[in-house]
Amino acid sequence: MATGLLVLMALTTKASEIVVATVNNGHMIEMQKHTGVFEAANPDIKVKFVTLEENILRQRVTTDIATKGGQFDVMTIGLYETPIWGKRGWLEELKPGPGYDIDDLLPAMRSGLSLDGKLYSAPFYGESSMLMYRKDLADKAGVQLPDRPTWDEVKNLAAKIHDPKNGVYGICLRGKPGWGDNMALITTMANTFGGQWFDMKWKPQLESKPWKDAVGLYVNLLQNYGPPGSASNSFNEILALFNEGKCGIWVDATIAASFISEPKQSKVAGKVAFAQAPTQVTPKGANWLWAWSLGIPAGSKNVDAAQRFIAWATSREYINLVAKSSGWGSVPTGTRKSTYLNPDFLKAASFASAEKTAIDSTNPYDSTLPKSPYTGIQTPAIAEFQVIGIGVGQQLSAALAGKQSVDAALKASQQITDREMRKAGYYK
Repeated sequence: MATGLLVLMALTTKASEIVVATVNNGHMIEMQKHTGVFEAANPDIKVKFVTLEENILRQRVTTDIATKGGQFDVMTIGLYETPIWGKRGWLEELKPGPGYDIDDLLPAMRSGLSLDGKLYSAPFYGESSMLMYRKDLADKAGVQLPDRPTWDEVKNLAAKIHDPKNGVYGICLRGKPGWGDNMALITTMANTFGGQWFDMKWKPQLESKPWKDAVGLYVNLLQNYGPPGSASNSFNEILALFNEGKCGIWVDATIAASFISEPKQSKVAGKVAFAQAPTQVTPKGANWLWAWSLGIPAGSKNVDAAQRFIAWATSREYINLVAKSSGWGSVPTGTRKSTYLNPDFLKAASFASAEKTAIDSTNPYDSTLPKSPYTGIQTPAIAEFQVIGIGVGQQLSAALAGKQSVDAALKASQQITDREMRKAGYYK
């Protein structure tokens, strides 16, 4: 009778459903295709995905975790949110088992996603930023770019290969407003021009010469050599343009390299060269550091199931699963040392060396030429930056669209930032 009762209980026990909030990027879509493998190995867990555009995802998860809404059991977040939310007690500590090999995580990723030695989210894929360009067009124009070009050299190449009559634009860069969208790129430009967000007294520096020079060049590049509607373009829009052969140069996330090198989706696969993110006055802060990582909000009622899912999705075994089904050129990169030691990956990924160099060269603790009071490269690690970054991003996107001058946009940005910093009590 006891055995029959156990069978009955097993038949009537409902599997736990975990809700995963994620971004609509290629690697996340790939993860959803393979989730059946996880569910087969964990029959007591069902996975439901809520897939959102980047800015919408950030708004939704921030609201949910701050209000303890409990809508999600796993959140796709990044290097900016993780230490801030971990410190506030908004995230569960991750405790993957010994088979996970936490020491295999790249040091930059593990450090950025930890607080006091405890891991609060795990990297699904990691990235820095780098320069990707059409080598065939550069050769035709007689231009050779060094491994780490300056922004002036980038502008020179963009001007020479810009050919809109034949559907090729010299350069494509993010223009869509958002703290993780246009501001990620523009901040790295300001850094390498010698700028910073705040001085040591936390006073905003957005009307300084480095910011004016960087934003001036950014607007000039896209208005003269970019595609129409650049103020609306983010990662996915530019990826589509690049894969169609419509962009000569693209400075963006290193993760893009795997997509533009894949012949099944890119018309220019095999014609692309990779270099480090451009510099200008200083190499400090010239390329960003980011990870799309998976974390568990403290409000989750399915913590154990969420822990198991994250351990699977960010494991070496998952990377091997993707390699087996889609090839080594399609695996999520930027997370594990073992990926970059794998000869099959190195053979399939012509971008591997440039990508790892970019990630390894980042330093969130020393990202500006003048001394700064914050850590972080493209995102100062303060809670107020979300609001500030969105507001400033909107102003600079308006300048790109020709709705106001660069000086007017930076003046408004300075006022927005000053207001938020005063309200937060950084100074009176």
